[in-house]
Amino acid sequence: MKKDRKRINTNLLLLLFGRMVSDTGTGIQMVIMPLYIIDAGGSAATVGLFSFLSLMPTLLAYPFAGVWGDRLNRKMIMAATDIASAIVILGLAFASYGGRMNLILLLAVQVIVALLYGFFDPATKGMLPRLVSEEELTRANAILASLRTLSGVLSPVIGAALYTGLGVAAVFLINGISFLISGSCSVLIRYQHTRREFKLQEKGFWTDLAEGARFILGNRAIRRFCTFFLVIYALIQPVFTVVLPLFFRSRLHYTDTWYGYLQMAILLGALLGSVLVGVVFGKEKKATTSLFIGCFLQIVTTTAFAILLFPRSLSLLGNDTVLYFVLLAAVLSFLGAALMFVNVPVQTFVQKATPNEYMSRVFSIVGMISKGGMPFGALIYGFALNKIEVHWTVLAADLLMVFISVIFLAPLLKARDNTARQ
Repeated sequence: MKKDRKRINTNLLLLLFGRMVSDTGTGIQMVIMPLYIIDAGGSAATVGLFSFLSLMPTLLAYPFAGVWGDRLNRKMIMAATDIASAIVILGLAFASYGGRMNLILLLAVQVIVALLYGFFDPATKGMLPRLVSEEELTRANAILASLRTLSGVLSPVIGAALYTGLGVAAVFLINGISFLISGSCSVLIRYQHTRREFKLQEKGFWTDLAEGARFILGNRAIRRFCTFFLVIYALIQPVFTVVLPLFFRSRLHYTDTWYGYLQMAILLGALLGSVLVGVVFGKEKKATTSLFIGCFLQIVTTTAFAILLFPRSLSLLGNDTVLYFVLLAAVLSFLGAALMFVNVPVQTFVQKATPNEYMSRVFSIVGMISKGGMPFGALIYGFALNKIEVHWTVLAADLLMVFISVIFLAPLLKARDNTARQ
């Protein structure tokens, strides 16, 4: 028993370390890309298109990834996609170093990397429940979220320093190496794959996918979570990927290093949120409380963010002062924490409610639905910001999010009150 426990812990450490390293490299690159696109002559619409291409191919790959993740060895899927990602990103590094870099090449490579991540993500989510006991699953998810967030805390500062001092080629080089390390960790994991009989023909694929879809349709709670995240992700995620870099470049007078500090503040908030979820709300009965707190914080912080974007706020506080920067960083930090208060308990619930043979398919479909609004939200934000002032755009999105949150939370509040009375 002690030997098995040690083996499982070693496997979990390899999984966590690999994700942490690759997330650090990805964070370094992704935080710089909006700035690089703008510096290279791109517009808000170009930034929105990049964000769209960072997400949409992943969603398109999810159905295939879910079926393959339940049929094939999840460890080998993770290793293969990491190594393939490393190859194409290192290709960008050589192209940049040789002066052959352009926005079209960047967007094309981003499509490839997003497709590969679409196959990687369901496999790794399906593997985690096999490496820990069910009682430890919530804490394991919280630790994974904490380490992934921790890896991103220094990414903005490192990325800004690399971009300013060495150029974009160094950013791509570091990210490519991080994927090589992550792939090596995946190979070392000792994971017992349960072989399933499957057919390569089209009918077998769609049968497997339909089974996963029927499982989700039969679970009311999972359906509600998917619908909620579909709207909320479309409204919140572009705030980080489209609104913030454009507002920072066009309205604020801070250096790129300050942008790195701002990104670090967001990730520190997410880190704090994920740690608190694991420590305070680690037990299943407290997961609903975490969800309520997260939704409330999302509403409060997005409202505060919209207020800070108004020209009146800039004139009163200044667009280059320490005071304004601290307020902006604090608001975005709490928003990052709010996302963790919602994401971690929901992911744990889905994992506990799903049998292993359906795990990758369920997570692929849940991911496709819940994140389906993100790329379209990025496109809408990008084009809207070319015609509408940023503060009005964010305020409208905030009011819509309040409406959706109230509709989603009302039945949960009612159910919790009925349970308490019983």
